[in-house]
Amino acid sequence: MISTMYHLDALGSARAFVAALLIGVAFGFFLERAGFGSSRKLAGVFYFSDMSVIKVMFTAVVTALLGLSICVACGWVSMDAIYLMPTVYGAHIIGGLIFGVGFVMGGWCPGTAAAGLASGKMDAFVFLCGAVAGSALFNETFAFVGPLYRAGDRGIVFVYDSLGMSRIGFTLLLSIAAVLVFWGCEWIENRRRKEPMSRRDNSVLKVVSVVLPALAVLVAAIGTDANGQAAIVSAGAITSIAAEMQLLDAVEQAQDHIEPEDLADRLVTGEPGLVVVDIRPPQEYAHFHIRGAINVTMKDIYGNLMPYKNIGTIVLYSNGMTHPVQVRDSLYRMGFLNAYILTDGLDGFIQRCLTPVSLRGEPVPQATADQIRLWRSYFLSSEDSKPSEVTKVSDELTWLVSTEWLEKHLADGNVKVIDLRSQPEYNSGHIAGSLALAAENLRTNSNGVGSMLQPVDMLARHVSLMGIRPEETVVFVHGDKIHDATLAGMAMERIGHEQYAILTGGFEQWKTDGRPLTTALPGSSASSYPVIPDADNFTVDYKRVLQHVQKKSAVIIDVRPADYYMGAKSDEARAGHIPGAINRAYTEDIQKTGDIQQLKSVDELEKAYSLIIPSKDTVVVVHCRTGHQASQTFFVLKHLLGYRRLCWYDAGWAEWAARTDLPIEGAPLAKKQSFLLLRKDALLRTLPRTRGLQPRSSHFLMNRLIFLVGV
Repeated sequence: MISTMYHLDALGSARAFVAALLIGVAFGFFLERAGFGSSRKLAGVFYFSDMSVIKVMFTAVVTALLGLSICVACGWVSMDAIYLMPTVYGAHIIGGLIFGVGFVMGGWCPGTAAAGLASGKMDAFVFLCGAVAGSALFNETFAFVGPLYRAGDRGIVFVYDSLGMSRIGFTLLLSIAAVLVFWGCEWIENRRRKEPMSRRDNSVLKVVSVVLPALAVLVAAIGTDANGQAAIVSAGAITSIAAEMQLLDAVEQAQDHIEPEDLADRLVTGEPGLVVVDIRPPQEYAHFHIRGAINVTMKDIYGNLMPYKNIGTIVLYSNGMTHPVQVRDSLYRMGFLNAYILTDGLDGFIQRCLTPVSLRGEPVPQATADQIRLWRSYFLSSEDSKPSEVTKVSDELTWLVSTEWLEKHLADGNVKVIDLRSQPEYNSGHIAGSLALAAENLRTNSNGVGSMLQPVDMLARHVSLMGIRPEETVVFVHGDKIHDATLAGMAMERIGHEQYAILTGGFEQWKTDGRPLTTALPGSSASSYPVIPDADNFTVDYKRVLQHVQKKSAVIIDVRPADYYMGAKSDEARAGHIPGAINRAYTEDIQKTGDIQQLKSVDELEKAYSLIIPSKDTVVVVHCRTGHQASQTFFVLKHLLGYRRLCWYDAGWAEWAARTDLPIEGAPLAKKQSFLLLRKDALLRTLPRTRGLQPRSSHFLMNRLIFLVGV
């Protein structure tokens, strides 16, 4: 079957432009060859001196009708893949009169004027200028002519429908009418020229008179089945003006669609008689679909849905809304009064029902957040999972969990523990049921930059091999690096898995608390984790960061150690930092008790970051060298402190320093600042404690002081 640009939703693509250009050139060429480059010839039809316009127009109409009918009958083209123009009687009548008057006065229409201009006709140029000016005038006065523009809108109505004919019968009738019109035009021209028809060569007309009806008969033959019934469904047999008016009234009353949230609730509660129909291609359906939906292609829609006609509720969806709207309207004409479309399609369903609360642009009420978690657990789980079974852990889940909480929930069945220590450490003793994962295995080379977090499809495959399911709560257990856990958390964020947490104190805390350990390897079976499109709306590239630098539209936080930030040390192509970036090393958010590492209290972190970031709605970009350490700052700002507009520059300084076209600061001051850094501890000890400045809490302020002194 031929897929049109409209059907492929590719009207704005380069292919569509090239196709339109070639068709336009061919159209102009044939217009010119038919004599349409002459306004005298075009205006001649109104004086019955030259009927070429009528002949060419009828030829175009009949050729299009026969060609399309044959393609549809043979199954090469689907009517669903073609954009059908609506019928607007009032606008068509008034517009036709205006167009006709302009044609008589100027002898051109826009298409023929373009052909005439290509032939060097100045009057064609004047006509085109008038057409452009008229279009601009129409645009500027649309507020006044808008009602006329929509007057008599009847939706998609076919001529043969109004006549109560089938498409095949109408094709045959129009072909015969075309032959009669051709001969009539010949007779008129001969009368005008006072020449007998016998003196003109009518051989071509005679051939056309035989070929057109023959092709119409061929359409009738291939368009009927063995029982003589029409194989192509005729809308004329099942519709009328009254039915179209009812359809438009239903649309106007918003009785043609169902909102995603409403559908989600009805599916979760198991509403009887609800049939959700996915009309996308089978491969897209297999990749991901709404749980419980059946897959029916548009060409099979009538036969497959006939058992559900006016029984229960039918909801149609695709990625968007264009095709479901056409299918729903077609079903309505077939007598289906229970067919609806899903507002915003599958993309809207994912965005409004399945996007995690943590990835939404603005806060949502607690009741809505609970509902979203319920929907996610139902629609992103396996078919045999039940919402009540998959939400019992998340009700009390926070982003940081204690060893007591984890031990309590190990046996729940919906908690997956991931141990991020080295393989030898894991083998020597680990939490029962935990799986080993090296954080570095979540990274790869992307666009020439090493150590980038893997793309979403690779991460989904990764977690699938570990047996992680969307409804499970994932708890990360780190060793001596908290940012190993936060990097793994970034992987979860990228695939849209919001139910994860980090074990406070990591493995050392578990061991110190005397919690049980084992050396037994757990069993695990692979899952099939769905890929949620566009879950990652937080990762930015160097272009976006550069825009923020130039516009000063974001707070950029460099979490590398201060000496790297100031250029005293460097492991990359250039030393220094992104212009305007503020330095707060990721280590400043950590407190150590022996071998146990923990994040500082929320109060301490809140006070520190309030000195750097004006508000919770400020755009913030965090970065380090390769995104690893910055993932910890991202976690702190987003999940512990509630900053809402966070960006993560994954490629970080490794990419920025390597691109010589990007600006840097700090490198020329490296030696001076290096000396100052050696004196930092001494300077900190001299700060007056009576003013409440402790060495630890003053670290950031000293870094800024050193940088300013260096400048």
